[in-house]
Amino acid sequence: MENDNIIQEESAPVLESQPETDKKLIKIRKKTIIIWAVVAVIIIALAVLVYALKGLFIVATVDGSPISRLAVIQKLEKASGKNLLDSLIAEKLVRNEAKAKGIVVSDDEVNAEIKNIENQITTGGSTLDEALASQGMSLNDLKTQIILKKELEKLIADKITVTDEEVAKYIKDNTISIPKGEEATTTAQIKEGLKNQKLSTESSALVDTLKSQAKIKYFINY
Repeated sequence: MENDNIIQEESAPVLESQPETDKKLIKIRKKTIIIWAVVAVIIIALAVLVYALKGLFIVATVDGSPISRLAVIQKLEKASGKNLLDSLIAEKLVRNEAKAKGIVVSDDEVNAEIKNIENQITTGGSTLDEALASQGMSLNDLKTQIILKKELEKLIADKITVTDEEVAKYIKDNTISIPKGEEATTTAQIKEGLKNQKLSTESSALVDTLKSQAKIKYFINY
């Protein structure tokens, strides 16, 4: 009898600990299932995201073979990377200078310029949307260009003024015959053309000056 009691006393803890072990195993299994479920959801979400944004990585496929966006960018960089980088640097320099001098281009100025461009295009028998599409531009791209041009004009305003004497000299030097009744229109066109010439020359000079004063570090040489 004493031996039986000893056996029962020794085996009792084993019987009591068994349910605890099962509970722990169940908890571990539940956690594992939850983890794998979360992983599966993440994988599916990433797959959907990659598919939705595939244009960021692949630009086309040829008979199932992909052409990566990186390959296109590398070709573009090789072909015109230097010119594009110089243009972006010039744009940033001009914007920084305009900001430093408190120069602001208003929405009214931008809209007036867009209206002027639109009138010229319409006269030629096209529309602004068609002209932008042919250049691969959006309306926002055009606005950005206009703002940059206006900032430049304000930065070098004192150097791009065209006088009536300059217009008259241009007409005389180039023996331009102006039809009767179109004097004002022709004069305005010539004045604008001379202004754009000065703008181009003085803009280059300004950018060269700003470059010489700025700290520019190149990390890629094209």
